[in-house]
Amino acid sequence: MSNNDIVPGFDEEKDESLKIRLQKIDSTPGCLVLYLTGYIDTYNSNFFQKRVSRAVESGYIRLIFNCAALNYVSSTGIGSFTAFLKSVKPRGGDLVLLEIQPKVYEVFQLLGFSQFFNIKDNLDDAIQFFNSGGPAVQSDVFPKVFKCPICSKKLKATRSGRFRCSECKTILAIDKSGQVFLG
Repeated sequence: MSNNDIVPGFDEEKDESLKIRLQKIDSTPGCLVLYLTGYIDTYNSNFFQKRVSRAVESGYIRLIFNCAALNYVSSTGIGSFTAFLKSVKPRGGDLVLLEIQPKVYEVFQLLGFSQFFNIKDNLDDAIQFFNSGGPAVQSDVFPKVFKCPICSKKLKATRSGRFRCSECKTILAIDKSGQVFLG
């Protein structure tokens, strides 16, 4: 099955620096695995966004990005993943990142994005995540235990607001839903 069979017109445009192979997960409605090979930077992130947006417009709102062969992601590339999350969440979807290379994960961590994404070790865990209805929604967000996006120290927030990491002194903010941001 070719990419175009899964998402019509997906392969209209190609970029040698980033190859994307699609795999439909029949057991999970709207679920698509995107195998990424190469890198995502400022120059090809627009290509990446257009391809994935085409998949979302075709009804795929449960996206699994297999990053095993993705050897570099710039901050612009991470912005692309954030944009995908914003486009699928209101439609009841989500995204999972799989098999992230340590140096790619480091970029997510440095930019403070590692806790916004569901990161799984294998495809079965990712599919299970979607089949179980996504993340467990807790009515009581606080107290919330999380890792500092800069130094990975375990921290606990009892309420929303701004505070400083006890280890690296980075100023962090946490909103009412428990999302953590720099600053």
